[in-house]
Amino acid sequence: MSKCRRTPAVVGIMMTVLAGTALAAEETPGDVSVAQDLTAVIALQGLPCGKVVTARQQGQDDYVAACQDGNRYRVFVDADGRVTVAKLD
Repeated sequence: MSKCRRTPAVVGIMMTVLAGTALAAEETPGDVSVAQDLTAVIALQGLPCGKVVTARQQGQDDYVAACQDGNRYRVFVDADGRVTVAKLD
């Protein structure tokens, strides 16, 4: 698959995963958690994390995730509707 065609596919997957985080927060404990969704989004970006151990919602589709390896990321949907992962210091 070419890089140009792969990028929209990855963005689509990330949007689906992140959109599911709002629903996961309202579902029963046996279902996929917000932390698991954020772990997947961070991994899809190719960033080191391992596993999200805490997640704090800052707004709609805007989270701060702390990973087991000590990294912290802000995961949000930008003005263009794209899922963005920004490393926090």
